Amino acid sequence: MKPGKELLFLALGGSGEIGMNVNLYGCDGKWIMVDLGMTFADPAYPGVELVLPDLTFIEERRDDLLGVVLTHGHEDHIGAIPYLADDLGVPLWATPFTAGLIREKLQEEGLERQVKVNIIDIGGTMQIGPFGFRFVPLAHSIPEGNALLIDTPYGKIFHTGDWKLDEFPQLGDPADAAALTRVGDEGILALVCDSTNVFQEEASGSEEQVRLGLDRVIGEAEGRVLVTTFASNAARLSTLGKVAQDTGRQVCVAGRSLDRILRVARSVGYLTDFPETIDFETAMSLPRRDVMIIGTGGQGENRAALARIAFDQHRIKLSEGDLVVFSSKQIPGNEIAIGRIQNELAARGIRMITDRQANVHVSGHPGRPELAAMYGWIRPEIIVPVHGEMRHMAEHERFARSHGVPKGILQKNGDVILAADGPTMNERRKIASFGVISVALALNAQDRLVGDVQIALEGIPVEEDREAFLEEACEAASEAALKGAAGEERLREAVRLAVRRCATEWTGKKPVVDVLLIRV
Repeated sequence: MKPGKELLFLALGGSGEIGMNVNLYGCDGKWIMVDLGMTFADPAYPGVELVLPDLTFIEERRDDLLGVVLTHGHEDHIGAIPYLADDLGVPLWATPFTAGLIREKLQEEGLERQVKVNIIDIGGTMQIGPFGFRFVPLAHSIPEGNALLIDTPYGKIFHTGDWKLDEFPQLGDPADAAALTRVGDEGILALVCDSTNVFQEEASGSEEQVRLGLDRVIGEAEGRVLVTTFASNAARLSTLGKVAQDTGRQVCVAGRSLDRILRVARSVGYLTDFPETIDFETAMSLPRRDVMIIGTGGQGENRAALARIAFDQHRIKLSEGDLVVFSSKQIPGNEIAIGRIQNELAARGIRMITDRQANVHVSGHPGRPELAAMYGWIRPEIIVPVHGEMRHMAEHERFARSHGVPKGILQKNGDVILAADGPTMNERRKIASFGVISVALALNAQDRLVGDVQIALEGIPVEEDREAFLEEACEAASEAALKGAAGEERLREAVRLAVRRCATEWTGKKPVVDVLLIRV
């Protein structure tokens, strides 16, 4: 399939599942990819840790692929790059923090010279073949979350990536309602939008609220505290750095992925006020009330820091009276793995707090009030839900339609969606559905009708009434011409509307009417 004079959308990951986001847009013979993510395996795949998207479709058409544009640096959006980008053989585009994470991944695989990573300024623009891109900052749980305004010859797409509304983010800038309204003013064909939290009746909440919640539970703790969160949640790391200072604790970081996020964030100007960390030995030598450990493994991963600490296989030690705070949402499918760790901690007398007991986590994805606000700003003609299981996307499509979005497309991985036709295809569809009428009339220098109007029909369902219809249509055209609308274009339009009105009265259809004016 080679895109013609049209705009196509094709998800190869992330539609029908949460994670592994890969989206293709096609027009004028070329494809562009947005995001190249992976997901983590579940217990149904024993011995498998990572799941990568199936890119067979675009690998077979790689000569038509122009590149990969990345919205942000979460694993489900960039995690497959070290494994698949070299095979695609195309350049990548990302903002500085995301580009830094990608470079480290490529270096680990020895691919930093094989894959070109282009850095785009925050809010920057670029042109890649027939596709224009503008990066539009949106709040998320990682620095430099971006929506993409994609400009094509057939309409504009607003691809949100992952986002939320947060008036008081601890890292990065909040969404600018005025700026998003201006985007909507440009005329948006389709909103391709995050569906993760569409069932959540309330807004996702502010990171500032999490800081207050963590200040309370950690401030009340008497022993050591370990806080586990997603390593890539740099906004939460920023919050935890402030909480450590608020509660008078020194910070120890346990987990390679946390070290990487901190290193890359600082290299591009983020988390510069994060407190200096202490090593494991120092953490163990300090009074228990003076230490806060930030560790990976809140989803029950066997080799992550929390699991090793829980089973006493780590240099960090916890004991009775200490506290573990799960500052993340439990991902469906991880219940057994997380429960195994929590049972071990409970058996050792270690207290635990999750988001069910205290305000220690907010989502990075929009709830229903935030989605409704986005529809109002962007005002798309079409909603295309992505980033969700089928139940999320189906509800998202219904919710958007109920809030005034005229059309919705419910798709899944592998479905090729025609988002917009080129003008030729539109005309062919109209002719096939409604038929065509050709009108010819001659005018003199004074714009007066000379001779009789001539009309030819193709596909007009008048059948045995053809002659009667032609007589009435010719009469309608003559009357419009005799009224003498000022200017040739106005006269042509008056004749066209008069003939189409006649056809609609006879057939109930609105055919294509072509008017030829001849000067004599």
